[in-house]
Amino acid sequence: MSKLLSHKIAPAPMPAEISVVDLIDGYFTAYNSARLREICHLLSQEVMQEGVTVGVSLSGAMTPAGFGVSVLAPLIRNGFIDWMISTGANLYHDMHYGLGLSLYSSNPFLDDVKLRQEGRIRIYDIVFHYDVLLETDAFIREILRAEPFQKRMGTAEFHHLLGKYVREVEKQLGVQNSCLLATAYECGVPIYTSSPGDSSIGMNVAALALEGSELVIDPSLDVNETAAIAYAARESGVAGEEGKSAALIIGGGSPKNFLLQTQPQLHEVLGLEERGHDYFIQVTDARPDTGGLSGATPSEAVSWGKVDPDELPSTIVCYTDSTIALPIMTAYVINQCAPRSLKRLYDRREEMLAKLKADYLAAKAESATERSLVAVAETIKSEAAKREPVATYPCGTPIRK
Repeated sequence: MSKLLSHKIAPAPMPAEISVVDLIDGYFTAYNSARLREICHLLSQEVMQEGVTVGVSLSGAMTPAGFGVSVLAPLIRNGFIDWMISTGANLYHDMHYGLGLSLYSSNPFLDDVKLRQEGRIRIYDIVFHYDVLLETDAFIREILRAEPFQKRMGTAEFHHLLGKYVREVEKQLGVQNSCLLATAYECGVPIYTSSPGDSSIGMNVAALALEGSELVIDPSLDVNETAAIAYAARESGVAGEEGKSAALIIGGGSPKNFLLQTQPQLHEVLGLEERGHDYFIQVTDARPDTGGLSGATPSEAVSWGKVDPDELPSTIVCYTDSTIALPIMTAYVINQCAPRSLKRLYDRREEMLAKLKADYLAAKAESATERSLVAVAETIKSEAAKREPVATYPCGTPIRK
């Protein structure tokens, strides 16, 4: 932290050509530009190293702007994202690109009544035809009728299967750059959704339930799986080094809490370790003083056991637009960090969950034994207190009447 507090401001004229690293290191000198510089330094120097498990939460309409393909997919392929929690909407709009459908950059001052008459949809300054939704919905419903989906599953398995089918379509269409879902499938990165019914994907799942589909998405599986990932993060895989867990939060909302609640799940509910995430990095435009989750600070998260109190120097919040910060952070990290080996946490879900379950049951049994011994001791003490005192001779022999 001392390094972050001793960055001398040495202004120099901006050159005609400059790299992203030199721009950030030399010209992001104060306020939120400095926070963004600190995030880039923390990511490149500490977080994106072997032995750190990096979880990313994603909210806000990021994938319609193309960031799933342009930013998040490269981070995954370089091993810089090990698992994710996203809004369902981001995954739904990500599929448009995988299916070869077109979205357009426009402006936010269009006539929405006219757009509706023309059959066009607007997400602020992004515009696309209504058929994009219809074709994506049709694709989702078609593949969800397939046999692999006819069972109860968590959202990680659901999105893995979804990514598998999207990747096949990309190959058939000759899509050059894979979307987020397809990339996560290929790289074994599990993606969870904290509110699976809150998106067009969930709407189509619900529609198929009316037809008799046996697909049931079980959020309880997600809660335990994500806790198992955080629990397993303590094992670095590097000899002599303890593993660490990083929470990289883009926006806020439900995905943010679902990522952070893994630690309270471990200590508050399951009675296992009490520690918290080692790194907390957030990009948000939400204020903390309104009590909203998106603006909740790392120090507040410490009180919940979500963040390790000893690691507060490794927590940074930058108050800015995620669409500005995320490409800059990505460019800096890819430039400064060697690619990491893929952890393929999706493939290890059963192994990590089994470890979590075994330790939880062992801790529960030990706690029950301790409670039983305490109860026995209290009973003996209570019974002894109820007995009437018995007169004895000085040697201790009771005096019989």
